[in-house]
Amino acid sequence: MGVVRDHPELALFLCLSLGYLVGKIRVGPITLGGICGTLIVALLIGTRHVSVNDDVKTVFFALFIFSLGYLAGPQFFANLNRSSLRFFALCLIELVCVLGIAFGIAKAFDLDVGTASGILAGAATESAVVGTATEAIGKLDDLSQSQITQYQGHVATAYTVCYLFGLITIVLFTSQIMPMLLRINLADASRELWEKMRGGAAGLEDDEREALPGTVGRTFLVTLADGRRIGDLEAGLGNAVTVEGVKRGSKVLDPSPDLELTLSDLVQVVGRRSAIITAGREIGPETPAVPGLDTPLATTQVAVTEKATAGSTIAHLEQTHPEFRKDGVYITDVLRNDQHLPASAETTVQRGDVLTLVGARAGLNRLVAKIGAVVKNDTTDYIYLGAGIVTGSLLGQIVVRIGDIPLSLGTGGGCLITGLLFGWFRSRKQTFGAFPPQAANTLKDLGLAVFIACTGLTAGPQAWPLLKEYGALLPFAGIAMVLIPASVSLIVGLKFLRIEKPLLIGAIAGQQCSTPAITSITQVAQSSVPLLGYTITYALSNFLLPLTGPILVGVLGA
Repeated sequence: MGVVRDHPELALFLCLSLGYLVGKIRVGPITLGGICGTLIVALLIGTRHVSVNDDVKTVFFALFIFSLGYLAGPQFFANLNRSSLRFFALCLIELVCVLGIAFGIAKAFDLDVGTASGILAGAATESAVVGTATEAIGKLDDLSQSQITQYQGHVATAYTVCYLFGLITIVLFTSQIMPMLLRINLADASRELWEKMRGGAAGLEDDEREALPGTVGRTFLVTLADGRRIGDLEAGLGNAVTVEGVKRGSKVLDPSPDLELTLSDLVQVVGRRSAIITAGREIGPETPAVPGLDTPLATTQVAVTEKATAGSTIAHLEQTHPEFRKDGVYITDVLRNDQHLPASAETTVQRGDVLTLVGARAGLNRLVAKIGAVVKNDTTDYIYLGAGIVTGSLLGQIVVRIGDIPLSLGTGGGCLITGLLFGWFRSRKQTFGAFPPQAANTLKDLGLAVFIACTGLTAGPQAWPLLKEYGALLPFAGIAMVLIPASVSLIVGLKFLRIEKPLLIGAIAGQQCSTPAITSITQVAQSSVPLLGYTITYALSNFLLPLTGPILVGVLGA
């Protein structure tokens, strides 16, 4: 242990490796996850008085919180509209409940500000609150340095215990108990809602593919269309097909609208299946694929940047742009943040969404410019990243006094806000400020893990005394602060907001920012439909919940 104490970098990465190993342990549907595992290991190692410089913690927390805001920014601002108000209400319920319960428990049991903040962070299963609360405690004027260190250690210890019980509660309550309370089979209800959203078309399982895909390509021998121009042929078929290639003898010709077809030409046509069948009656008999003429279907990822496109359903998007049908292009996937949504007719497209388009290359190229920009996220724009974190750090230094209560966003709150703004601004025109999702997620996860490890190492010596003093209270608080807001949201969402039951269950997991919960829900549902509710509340709560840390610290520390 002396080697680890003398070389804090060894302690830091030992906490990460062992913590993520502990986090993989599964008991039924429950896994602790790497962050909670890292904190447990760090607390244990920290009892041997191993610590890391506080500057390391600050730097990595800034990286984490900015990346979090950057990823959530496009959807956060997209959800600030009238249609999302009912989901916004669920986030407000979460916010008011957890703040009120944490404040009430603190006053009833005379808790110090660190323990109360740890209960808030752990029971809300929101790791970012650990950082914002810890930072806010460090700015309290009436505390000595030893008290600040002690209370910051209490944040980590209380968070660990409450997080464990809060995590178990939210996973079991949303995935197992809520469907029983709502008297539904979650898998059946999700499938029925998906079919309704798809206009009655049955959905496919994850391992299934269409036996008769809607968009196909076929090659025909010209025997009936002798002398017809390609433009006239496509117009006569209602522009539901596209001629992608013409082979005359050994030459492959450009299929321009003015090109006249002659007997024995080989014509490749792409379009909807029903239109292709009709095309065969107009052109001639179908032939096998012809070398040199076969045009493969291309795949392109397009980021939604156009204002006219944002807020449209996929069905409306396809109606607004006839090129989808005419050119045989269709949407196969919608990626929002790191969540894949069903590409159903009723799925609403928001700015920042990444659509996967499949079809003939010429049709794809015509469509891309009308709905967005081709995603180019190959390298990180460090100028944009650095400017965002600097701006956030400066914003966090501003202190506003409400009466005698000093309120400050701190580095965490400031970087969260600039992350939201920079991510949103980038999503409008994705030609600058690149921060690839893989890189952003890596920095987000690594930043939080290092911050949690540093916090746990510092808190180690205070952990056991706190557990002896408040051991029974912490599990109770962790369970109560999940059940109360989730139950209130369930009643309000069902009775007053009229949210569809699968979406409501997903939204309640999102208001708690619980990725393990939505993972368990989608496994039970055998569908990604609950994600449609989850993504809205998750984006909103990711911004709102971290701000509760400084608010609680400011009120209790006044």
